Amino acid sequence: MLPDERGLRPETVAIAAGAPRRGPGDPLNVAVTLSSTYHAGGPVGYARDGNPTWTAFEETLGALEGGTALVFASGAGAISAVLEELPVGAVVVAPGDAYTGTRAYLADAAARGRLGVRLVDVADTEATLRACAGAALLWIESPTNPLLAVADIGALVTGVAGGAVQVVVDNTFATPLGQRPLDAGADIVVHSATKLIAGHSDVLLGAVVTRDQALAQRLHDRRTVLGAVAGPLETYLALRGLRSLALRLDRASANAEGLAHRLADHPAVSRVRYPGLESDPGHARAAAQLRGFGTIVSFEVRAGAAAAQRVCERVRLITHATSLGGIETTLERRCSHPGEDWTPAELIRVSVGCEHVEDLWADLAQALEGEDAPA
Repeated sequence: MLPDERGLRPETVAIAAGAPRRGPGDPLNVAVTLSSTYHAGGPVGYARDGNPTWTAFEETLGALEGGTALVFASGAGAISAVLEELPVGAVVVAPGDAYTGTRAYLADAAARGRLGVRLVDVADTEATLRACAGAALLWIESPTNPLLAVADIGALVTGVAGGAVQVVVDNTFATPLGQRPLDAGADIVVHSATKLIAGHSDVLLGAVVTRDQALAQRLHDRRTVLGAVAGPLETYLALRGLRSLALRLDRASANAEGLAHRLADHPAVSRVRYPGLESDPGHARAAAQLRGFGTIVSFEVRAGAAAAQRVCERVRLITHATSLGGIETTLERRCSHPGEDWTPAELIRVSVGCEHVEDLWADLAQALEGEDAPA
């Protein structure tokens, strides 16, 4: 990834952007501004319109993604704000294995006649482009959640260029340190900042980034009208997490790649889904498109769903929990959640954290013990 206009690389931007002014006695960190009301005559009159803590976070994420960022109360709030821009009856093309919140919104909108929805295998570029005929928006996840399929973002953007199809990329898994979809021509990037950006499993937050200033203003206004506004403390914590993103991402990604290779050789495992493996269908595309292969590994237990559930219950160091992107390693059987019954019943998604890889492997290995025979 190239340096920014100041010659700073992304790892430095994550630390230096959005900082307070430098002067004798000035604080090093942005303050948490806990106020609902402001003195008249300034740029902000009420807390639903703006907050200095938001501004610092938005400046930092915007600098990393290369656009104008807006913070939202949650990833779902960010997603819904983008999709609510569409007129009634508009058609959305989206991955069939997208994030639960995205699919839930689209299913609800389709049931109400609000939107038309076409679900695709977003890794199949030609099929996805065919589905975009007459559509208003193409929603991309890459890698997808939880099957880790890798879309060719550049080819998809090029394929719909010149038409009326808006391209949105959920960049939660890759983060702006892994890829910058706006550079590839995407119109909007969304994040569940709850995950890797905040990074400590203590924040609920979302974000949208775009280079279209008119669109940014509309999304800002929609955030204000709908009230999907972030708390200043949550935003402060996410900004603090963003400062250490490069370090956490490097360590967790290295751990994930190490675990993926070991899982691939384990007799209790029938399949590992991780784009860092040369055997993975998305490996070549990911190697060309991503800076690093990410922190999520999904694998399937050979003996079936019950055995996979036992693995989740046997871990001692790793936490059996939902969500992802924290500094600690978590895992879960996705099919056990409502609305996730389309995923393979034996699939376990692991969000790999920053512990020592040998400790993580020792825990996974003992949890897999005895699960290499059919149920």
